[in-house]
Amino acid sequence: MAKFSTLTSLSRSPSVPDTINHEGGRAFTQSAKLEFISILLTTFLEDDFYRTDQQTTERIRQLISKINEPRFVAKAALYVRHAHGLRSVSHLVASELAKSVKGASWSKSFFDRIVRRPDDAVEILACYLAFHGRPVPNSLKRGLGSALGRFDEYQLAKYRRSQASFKLIDAVNLLHPSATPALSKLVRGELAPAQTWETKLAEAGQAGTTADVAVAKAAAWSGLVRERKLGYLALLRNLSNILNHAPEVVDELCQQLADERAVRRALIFPFQFLSAVEVVQGVNRPAARQVLEALNQAVDYALVHVPVFEGPTLVALDSSASMAGRPQAIGSLFAATLVKALGADLMLFSDDARWMNLNRRDSTLTLANCLPFESGGTNFNAIFQRADRAYERIVILSDMQGWIGDGAPVQAWADYQRRHSIRPRIYSFDLNGYGTLQFPQEGVYCLAGWSDRVFEIMQKLDRDPQALIHEVDTVELEA
Repeated sequence: MAKFSTLTSLSRSPSVPDTINHEGGRAFTQSAKLEFISILLTTFLEDDFYRTDQQTTERIRQLISKINEPRFVAKAALYVRHAHGLRSVSHLVASELAKSVKGASWSKSFFDRIVRRPDDAVEILACYLAFHGRPVPNSLKRGLGSALGRFDEYQLAKYRRSQASFKLIDAVNLLHPSATPALSKLVRGELAPAQTWETKLAEAGQAGTTADVAVAKAAAWSGLVRERKLGYLALLRNLSNILNHAPEVVDELCQQLADERAVRRALIFPFQFLSAVEVVQGVNRPAARQVLEALNQAVDYALVHVPVFEGPTLVALDSSASMAGRPQAIGSLFAATLVKALGADLMLFSDDARWMNLNRRDSTLTLANCLPFESGGTNFNAIFQRADRAYERIVILSDMQGWIGDGAPVQAWADYQRRHSIRPRIYSFDLNGYGTLQFPQEGVYCLAGWSDRVFEIMQKLDRDPQALIHEVDTVELEA
């Protein structure tokens, strides 16, 4: 999911849009590096409003070739995997690098470090084989093999993917990693099944009668919570099950949800809390309210890096049709966070723009959930036509696909500056990485992403207009 302390004066010399976006509106191109990072930080390689997963994959591969700097590309992959918790896109980038970094001194270390779980190695290898076939480069073999040697029996058993078409054992047979006791057991078929929460529940489902199954599942959920056997994301995804089957453990559940260290360590995307809240709101149990309070606390922990800014700030949230789904959820949460922390004014825009007042004493989740989704078109001009006071900064949360009023708001932006005799900083916050801007890159602070780390980047922008790219550049390749 970086930009500029000195703005180009658009009121004196309006820049001319140089491309057309997905909606046919005039727009500005991004540098290849900025577009690359923006895509990596805003995709799960799934279909979205304007692109299929295949189109996104192909664009990433094109940008890797266009950038033609393997070290930068490798650093970007490590950054999105470890700082932002994005998996599939890091697998794609790693597999693409494998064909072009043969002999690089840092390649083995890179392929080792990109792996956080055994199935990361499996996915990277499968991706390479799908796009490039055999033989597998030695640097990829050595790096992924080294990574697999780090995992114990439980981790290998948990991610062995026994039912998949490409299994962990298939990867091991291709990579030939140095033998460890755990890997040797995997190869010999001697690994005991991992006692995960899924297996415990599967065992409970075989308890006999319907009544027996209900009792067994209640005991299983209760034990999983009390013994802290559920990872943080598993907790979020199973709140309804726990509340319905084991409400007696709600105190322990809430303690784990509101554990600040666990929240930070889990690399949870803030929008995943919104999904959890939606589920809990539909559970008709008194304990659900207690869980909602814990989730509110957890969100505040997940969004601790809000920048400290002086002076009036406007947050403009895109509520047009193309923002439906995940972009709208994360945009609403980030807008609520900025309004609550900075006392910023809030504007929603689609076909037109309108003001919206929020009670800053409400929780972040409450504020985010009260922001309406209006659908309609995307009119960036309306932001500056409706803005009736001078702001020092304007934060725009959008997929940047403006088209009403010919797209890029060059004249409306220039008129706003003249009307208020001010040149505010524009933070162009891209929520979908489609590759175009509504303002020239040299005239705005550009950032992208779905995790709270983007707020750290915002804090650095005043000092470093290229903060997002420089965040990637600071990643060490040779550990």
